[in-house]
Amino acid sequence: MSGPVTDTRDVFAVVPRTAFDTPGTSRGLIDVVRWRYLLYLLVRTGVTTRYRNSVLGWTWSYVRPGAQFLVFWVVLGLFLSLNRDIQNYPVYLFSGIVVINLFSEAFKNATTSIVNNAPLVRKVFLPRQLFAVSAVMVAFIHFLPQLALLLIVCLFMGWITSITVLSVLAALAGILIVTLFALGMGLFFGAINVRFRDAENIVELLLLLATWASPVLYSWTMVQEALHKLGWPDWMLELYMLNPITQGVELFHYAFWRPVTGAAMELPPGLGWNTLWTFLIAVATLLIGQLVFRRLEGRFAQDL
Repeated sequence: MSGPVTDTRDVFAVVPRTAFDTPGTSRGLIDVVRWRYLLYLLVRTGVTTRYRNSVLGWTWSYVRPGAQFLVFWVVLGLFLSLNRDIQNYPVYLFSGIVVINLFSEAFKNATTSIVNNAPLVRKVFLPRQLFAVSAVMVAFIHFLPQLALLLIVCLFMGWITSITVLSVLAALAGILIVTLFALGMGLFFGAINVRFRDAENIVELLLLLATWASPVLYSWTMVQEALHKLGWPDWMLELYMLNPITQGVELFHYAFWRPVTGAAMELPPGLGWNTLWTFLIAVATLLIGQLVFRRLEGRFAQDL
């Protein structure tokens, strides 16, 4: 004979409702930590499949920034004589390019992450933020070879003899600010892109402007001189320097270009305070992007 049947209703009656998760609800970026194993799988898949069936493979991580550097160096450095106006212009140029590449890839991939994973979004519930976060992490992993190349070049130019703790902290702060800003922008435009695919075109336009709106190809002092010639107020320069991408580029210049050029090079105004302010701007962008994402994610499956 079988044993007595236990009535489980009494067991669950003593469990508070707050202990249960409502199906389909999300805690936002907190769920990314809870689902970290799935995040690991998404990142691993993104890294391993990027250069699948490619002859050069990971070499492409060096070819693209190398081609960018060569074109800009020839056109701007040689033809427009910036090579004479800015000391060690190749290091100055490449240290800015790697920052822009990190932001561009992270921002663009995060924007298209939901649409590119439409089959999973339509069929399975999982935190949608995982796709944007994994896209940014994959972009960071592909940024590392470029950073290693920049570091090797600087080492040959005597960077190790002039490096300071502040230089290392500046590089880390630049990476953090740019990554947070890219993730926030990616969450914002990624959510909008599900309903309106025009968001991808807007992102492409913003990425085109990002290279020229930051002191990657030119010096910030040129912006200062241009504003003075036009008679524009000084606060416009301060507004320009509060661009998180501009600050990320300048922090990399401080970390890599300044040690191999000399301490006599003029620092941007308020570099330390601007680091704090741009970090807060990046965090605010992340919070706004997360807010918009959570407001719209309930319709992702239907819109896709």
